[in-house]
Amino acid sequence: MGTAAVHVLVVEDDELLGDALQAGLRDQGFTVSWVRDGLAADTQLRTGDFSALVLDLGLPRRSGLEVLRTLRAAGNHLPVLVLTARDTLEDRVTGLDSGADDYVIKPVAISELAARLRALIRRAHGQGSEVLTIGELTLDGHTRQVRFRNQDVELQPREFELLRQLMLNSGQVLTREQLENRLYDWEQSVESNAIEVYIHHLRRKLAPEVIRTVRGVGYLLPVESRH
Repeated sequence: MGTAAVHVLVVEDDELLGDALQAGLRDQGFTVSWVRDGLAADTQLRTGDFSALVLDLGLPRRSGLEVLRTLRAAGNHLPVLVLTARDTLEDRVTGLDSGADDYVIKPVAISELAARLRALIRRAHGQGSEVLTIGELTLDGHTRQVRFRNQDVELQPREFELLRQLMLNSGQVLTREQLENRLYDWEQSVESNAIEVYIHHLRRKLAPEVIRTVRGVGYLLPVESRH
């Protein structure tokens, strides 16, 4: 499913941010509709056909949490990414427990937001077992098995998760900081060269060309062989 077929509803009352999100996600290949309050969001969700929802919490007329709870109470499993300035642990827990699939704190780079949306949408479209295939490389998120060139590859847990993140975001450069945030809990300390070490291990176990270094930026798993 390409991003051109993906219609995202953005609910954001801040004019500057809403305009930037709409433009940025369109640049990333999404079709975007933007509304500015909770009641308008309710209407759009009842009448529109969307692949994902980007939802602010502090909305006029009806809060984002009310929109989210109503959506889930109706049995709607639309992927929801909460994008908010509310950054306390209690806020994050409340958002996720109310039915959010992801919870992102403002500000966020549009490339990361787009990657997170793509990942949510992939998981929502029949990939419960999350079997990812790119060329000769296959990763099964359920059995945690990896095969490359018809051979089983044994990976340590963080090597597996790093490869999974690169495959979920294939074609997108992920920075070291982004990878650290996805591999480690926020309270864990991280060795400064940990990601580089795991990348080295993956290249040795797979092949050097599987993961590209984008110098000064991060790491990339190319998409040209993706199925």
